[in-house]
Amino acid sequence: MTDQGPAPDDLARIVSFAMDCARDGQTELLGQYVDGGYPVDHPDAAGNTLLMLAAYHGHAGTVRMLLERGADPDRLNDRGQSPVAGALFKGEDEVVRALVAAGADLDRGSPSGREAAAMFGTGHLLGDTPDTSGFS
Repeated sequence: MTDQGPAPDDLARIVSFAMDCARDGQTELLGQYVDGGYPVDHPDAAGNTLLMLAAYHGHAGTVRMLLERGADPDRLNDRGQSPVAGALFKGEDEVVRALVAAGADLDRGSPSGREAAAMFGTGHLLGDTPDTSGFS
């Protein structure tokens, strides 16, 4: 007899628990979960990863931990949104800086990180400087 893995209901509970840890910023517990074998980029039913949820909810420490464990900073959810655009939308400066430092693609997603920064006036977080030509 071979191991079939968790039953579908058990798998759904496991994913839900991990996603709740990311939303709540439970960095240590989530790190143990990932270190124990939970796939760092496994999506929920909406295509959100642990990184997306931690970024959107402003948990910079959790974001850094997930990036250290190989989370893809460019993975889009089912709505085409990136973690960096979500963090920009929520005004999570420290999270944005962590994602940019990890090499997040600022042109990926809809809106892209650059488009989100332009919408919210936060281009400075991306290393962009405002164009002041023409001003005295």
